[in-house]
Amino acid sequence: MTSPDDEQALPTLDLDPIPLLEKIRVEGRVWGDLAAQYGVTNPDPPWKVNVEGTCDALAAGNCALPALERRWEEDELSEDLYADVPFPERQLLALAHSMIKRGLIDEKTLAERMKEVGERLNS
Repeated sequence: MTSPDDEQALPTLDLDPIPLLEKIRVEGRVWGDLAAQYGVTNPDPPWKVNVEGTCDALAAGNCALPALERRWEEDELSEDLYADVPFPERQLLALAHSMIKRGLIDEKTLAERMKEVGERLNS
C-alpha cells in the first residue's frame, strides 16, 4: 500500500473502463484453460516474455511508462477493474489499459492487431 506522501507524487489514474479491454475481461480465455485444451504443460503463457519486454522497453530511454509507475497502476487496476482476472492476464490488461490511457496505442489499433494475430493463429 502507498503512503499519503507517495500518493501525492503519483498521477491520477483513469479507472474508466476501456470497451475493448472490458470485452476481453468478460469474454477472454485464460492461459490455464487454453494450455489444458491444447495439452501444453508450460505454466507460463507464450506471450508472457513479450509483456515483460514491452514493460522494459517502455521504461527505458524516454520513459514512456516508468517501471514503478506501471507497477503502481497495475496494482490499482488489479484491485479495481481487473480483480476477477487471474495473473498473468490481469498484468496484460493493466498494461494495455495504461498504454491506451497514455495514448501510446489506441483502442482501434489494438483491436486491429488482435484480429490480425487471431487470423494468423487460426489459418
